[in-house]
Amino acid sequence: MSDDNISRKKPNYPVGSELRKYLRGYGRKFSASIEYKDLLRFTSAFPHYDRKGKDTLWESVYYPPAELGPLNKALTGMYAQLKTGGDSSVIEHLYAERVDFCTFGNSKPFRIRIVNTYNDNFDYFYVKQADASRIYGLELEHILSPNRISYFVSGNTLVEEHIAGIPGDMFIKNHLETKDYNAIRIAKEFVKFNERCFLRLLGDMRSYNYVVDITPDFEEVHYRIRAIDFDQQSYEGKRTLYMPQYFKQNNAFVKLAIDLMTPETVRQYQFEERTLIAKRIKAGKRMLKDLLDCMSKDTISTPEKTNQLKDELCRYYDNPSFLRCKSMGDLVKQSLKEMLKQNKLQLGLFAAKTQKPT
Repeated sequence: MSDDNISRKKPNYPVGSELRKYLRGYGRKFSASIEYKDLLRFTSAFPHYDRKGKDTLWESVYYPPAELGPLNKALTGMYAQLKTGGDSSVIEHLYAERVDFCTFGNSKPFRIRIVNTYNDNFDYFYVKQADASRIYGLELEHILSPNRISYFVSGNTLVEEHIAGIPGDMFIKNHLETKDYNAIRIAKEFVKFNERCFLRLLGDMRSYNYVVDITPDFEEVHYRIRAIDFDQQSYEGKRTLYMPQYFKQNNAFVKLAIDLMTPETVRQYQFEERTLIAKRIKAGKRMLKDLLDCMSKDTISTPEKTNQLKDELCRYYDNPSFLRCKSMGDLVKQSLKEMLKQNKLQLGLFAAKTQKPT
């Protein structure tokens, strides 16, 4: 499909009082000593290149010498809040070695490189403009996916941990093209990732918006595909934009699934993922209810896109309940209800098939 279907510039949606109340109640709110706007006061910037000399689209930025001390203290304090809940005793040996800025994308993030002075080990985190739709995306990822997400909001600033992994486009180029991977395992993971994104309506999962996390096991290698960009949570109106399988950048993964799996196998993995999501919903029922109640009252898309999506989901599921949805939050709630209903029916069919005859 064409990338022209994706909105080139999605507006930032403000964090309203109901969402701030939710964030405060679940420990996602923190008062940092600096805000996103303060980091914009850099005096110069230079392109940042990777080890092969390729432009990364990030710029390393520099600040006046008089600001470096307070800036370092504030940034290491942010890192401590992300990693240790604000315990400053563990950050005395850390410092902010580099601040990078990216004008590509909606959030225009800053990337902070934190270094341990004892062993030169380093980590990253990100400072961005707070955007309600992105925050809903982070929370839904935390509740419904196998991944936990660490972030907090301070005023109009969003601070996120770094999600480690090989960017999807780099994995396709350096692993799929060289056959350095377990084909059936990565195909299975892509099917499950596609299912997760669609059920919770996370859009624009082109190959550079997710990473592949590789974990060696004693006999094999396990793969997990993790979203890293949540800007397009429930924003677009076209149903297929929430299904990674329809993006041309993901064709290599789609081809693997087609070549290696039967339709029955694909349905099995989809069923497995829905079952896991159903268990996560049960475990985080109260948190998810509070989030979706807040999301249902919020505005994170246009009326035109909301109406288009509810029409398309109505036709896809053959369920007129989607037409009664008034917001993107309502559509996420209805999508998960539809999944739970179908999952229960499939569980019933599975039990019937395995039951011994009397």
